[in-house]
Amino acid sequence: MLLDLQKLKEKYNLNIRGVLHIGAHFGQEFSTYESMGITNTMFFEPLPQTFNKLNENIGDKTILVNTALGNMVGQVEMNVESVNQGQSSSILEPIIHLQQYPHIKFTDKVTVNITKLDTFIEDHSKYNFINIDVQGYELEVFKGGSEYLNHIDYIMTEVNRDE
Repeated sequence: MLLDLQKLKEKYNLNIRGVLHIGAHFGQEFSTYESMGITNTMFFEPLPQTFNKLNENIGDKTILVNTALGNMVGQVEMNVESVNQGQSSSILEPIIHLQQYPHIKFTDKVTVNITKLDTFIEDHSKYNFINIDVQGYELEVFKGGSEYLNHIDYIMTEVNRDE
C-alpha cells in the first residue's frame, strides 16, 4: 500500500466499517487494517499458489476468497509472472508493462474462476471501503460491482495512465 491509510483515516475522518481487498497477493496490508481496528475484512486473490501463501499468512484471521472479480461469471485466463512474486500478474495481456519493467517476464497462463462483486456479496452493511490493485482490470471489477458500489464510501486504487 503506497498511501498511508492510517493518516488518510485521521486527516479525512474516514469511518471504515470493513474492507474488500481485491488483488490481495500475500495479504501484506492486513496488519494495517488490524492495527486500525478494522475487523470486517475480505481478501480476494485468484491465483492458486498466491492464494495458498495468503492463506498461510492470514487465513485464520479474515475471510479469503480464491477468485478473480470482473464483469462476468465463469473462468478467465491470467498472465502469470514469477520474477516479482506474482504481483504483476493480470487478466490483461501485458504490453507497456513489458517495456517499463523488462526484467519482469510472464512465463505462464493459469485459468482461474471469476465472478461479479454484485453476485458475490449480499450484505452491504459490513464493507464500505475497497482497496483494489488488479493490474489495469479495475474498470471491469467496478462494472461487475455497479450495484454494490452504491454502498461503498471509499476506494483506494492504483492508477496507471500509460496503458
